[in-house]
Amino acid sequence: MSCAASFRRVALAVALTGAWACSGGSPTGGSPPSQNTAVPADVPVTGTAVPGMEAFDTGIPALMRQYGIPGGAVAVVRDGRLVYARGFGHADVEAKETVQPDALFRIASVSKPITAVAVLHLVERRQLELTALAFALLSQLKPNAGGAQDARIAQIRVLDLLEHAGGWDRDSTRYDPMFDPKNIAAAMGTTPPADVESIVRYMLGRPLDFDPGSRHVYSNFGYAVLGRIIEHASAQKYADYVAGSILAPMGIQRMRQGRSLLAQRAPGEVKYYAPGATTVNTPLVESVFPGQGAVPAAYGGFYLEAMDAHGAWIASTVDLLRFLTAVDGLPSRPDFLSVGSIVEMTRRPPVPDWQSSNYWYGMGWLVRPVPASPTTSSGADANWWHDGSLPGTTTLLVRAYNGIAWAALFNARTDNGAFASALDSGLWDAVGKVTAWPAHDLFPQFP
Repeated sequence: MSCAASFRRVALAVALTGAWACSGGSPTGGSPPSQNTAVPADVPVTGTAVPGMEAFDTGIPALMRQYGIPGGAVAVVRDGRLVYARGFGHADVEAKETVQPDALFRIASVSKPITAVAVLHLVERRQLELTALAFALLSQLKPNAGGAQDARIAQIRVLDLLEHAGGWDRDSTRYDPMFDPKNIAAAMGTTPPADVESIVRYMLGRPLDFDPGSRHVYSNFGYAVLGRIIEHASAQKYADYVAGSILAPMGIQRMRQGRSLLAQRAPGEVKYYAPGATTVNTPLVESVFPGQGAVPAAYGGFYLEAMDAHGAWIASTVDLLRFLTAVDGLPSRPDFLSVGSIVEMTRRPPVPDWQSSNYWYGMGWLVRPVPASPTTSSGADANWWHDGSLPGTTTLLVRAYNGIAWAALFNARTDNGAFASALDSGLWDAVGKVTAWPAHDLFPQFP
């Protein structure tokens, strides 16, 4: 449900469109933002219009109409400055509440770069080592009584988890434990839905699908284990450590862990829908919570709280770009991580899957090198990105090599990935149509 093989689709879209769109244009000053722009009347748009960036104002509503997406937000950074931040459509369809530029959304697997940065920060502070054996650190977690543990589990390193090489293959087994909290709770003898530690203990009693470090297979579960390792190394709850030691120093105050149920919706958070739906009650699925029966897919169809380290953060596009510009390795803003950590985070992993590929998954980021260009000061660089998906959620965060970055968050998804693919291509296209980048910085407008 969350970022299965979708990064391969995004990688292809980047490969097809990024080569020309990434050339961009250099800043040439610019006029003060205007409040007037031509936008489709059936998709309300909030926030400040920016002359020269009309391709976003028209292209995003057109995609939303085409795919039946109720609401979204898009923000763009150029050279460390927030130059564009707008909301589109409805945060609450039933109440006709419009999406504000800094609305909060579930960001799904865009949570993974946050977890990766937290791990690398602990490594910099010498509280953790990338080569540490993951389950030696988590020795208090044992399989259920009578469960036999695969001996290879002891070989899994923190590094393997970061690079999705831990040994679990949900693609061939068609099983992701992070979306099976009801059955796992029954197997573990606990009240459903199973919390993350119960899920880890359950998986310790199952055999691995391949030798750790030998292959890359995308794993939500591996990042859930990283959350437990962060707790061990920091002696804090995962969310508390990330909020206090990672996000707060970046000036990010509103990002938080999301909740499963509609009644627990955070202030400023959108509602989540199926494409074209006029109510959150479409479709209905069996609840993972006992006694609830049929519930909206986005509100009880899965247990978001157990997904803390791989998919449970909620954020605005603005705060996601605050995060990105703090770790992007570009000179426009001071980096939160050291140069060495950023290089480590984005290097090509040694597993065979990536050796002949023109992109790879590093630590929390997909990375695609681009050729040396006159617009770069240090020769070859790379585009980084991560997308995310849950019922009711489509997300994308991109760092282009040339100082441009963008975040896009929407409150519906198409199950075939068509909207996500079109969104990725459409955003590259809109970036490529900007010929004169504004000189303003909108970050101070969004505390």
